[in-house]
Amino acid sequence: MTFPLLDWSDYATDPDAFAQALGRTCRKTGFFLLKGHGIAPDLNAAVFAQAAQFFALGEDDKAPLSIATNPHNRGWAYMGSESLDETSAQRDRKEAFNIGLDLAADDTRVLAAEPFRGVNLWPDLPEFRATMLEYFGAVWGLGVDLLRPVARDLGLPDDHFVPSFDAPMATLRLLSYPAASGAGGEIGAGAHTDYGALTLLMTDGAPGLQVRPRGGNWLDVPHVPGAFIVNIGDCLMRWTNDIYISTPHRVLPPPRARQSVAFFLDPNPDALIAALPGTGAPKYSPVTGAEYLRARLDATYKT
Repeated sequence: MTFPLLDWSDYATDPDAFAQALGRTCRKTGFFLLKGHGIAPDLNAAVFAQAAQFFALGEDDKAPLSIATNPHNRGWAYMGSESLDETSAQRDRKEAFNIGLDLAADDTRVLAAEPFRGVNLWPDLPEFRATMLEYFGAVWGLGVDLLRPVARDLGLPDDHFVPSFDAPMATLRLLSYPAASGAGGEIGAGAHTDYGALTLLMTDGAPGLQVRPRGGNWLDVPHVPGAFIVNIGDCLMRWTNDIYISTPHRVLPPPRARQSVAFFLDPNPDALIAALPGTGAPKYSPVTGAEYLRARLDATYKT
């Protein structure tokens, strides 16, 4: 198996060919590499630098930002707090920091305690917030734009998905994996499929990420400097009535400390996830974006 390397600039010149290429891989493994995306290398570097500063803070500085105190999936997840493999009691050996759509404390959605409509938690690092919000906005825009060829491939108007992602439950997730300790049964992140529509992942090049095609063996995902690793999440698989595939993946304990930055593009909380037109008899009951995400997160943080 190879991981297709798509060039986003091709969509502007031949949208049909790009949509067909994207559709082929989304039906087979749901994983591809994306270059030509227009996210500035300096911005990527700044995000990794700020993330490293955050993870270098002491636990006393990070603890007040704990995701456990926030019902809206924002804040710091400590080492061992998550178990992405829902079939196992194995705990992930990583820590993370989540940033969502940035809302003011007096936003009506926050005051009404709507699901996944909370304020972000910020560490006391001078450039952290501005850097993360710039990156969040850039990758959010790219992710929504990628849904245009998705719609085209499925025979829908290019802008079909756009209204469902104008105020998304998207999460920018900073991830830090320590080097492997050599202990038996260790895992960086357990085998799982992602929850949302699309994931756009940037890594520092340290190995560890593996994909298991349906019915196949685990394969290493190659690193192409500057390219995003993009994959389909379960929400989009459900939306397409299983035409697109969300593929299991995991992170092995890396040989050296590893950082990655994931952007999970989940839809608006009230977006209705139901089988798209032309995809056949529905395999799943309709569900809102918020209901689906809550169910998945509850399984991840089970004790």
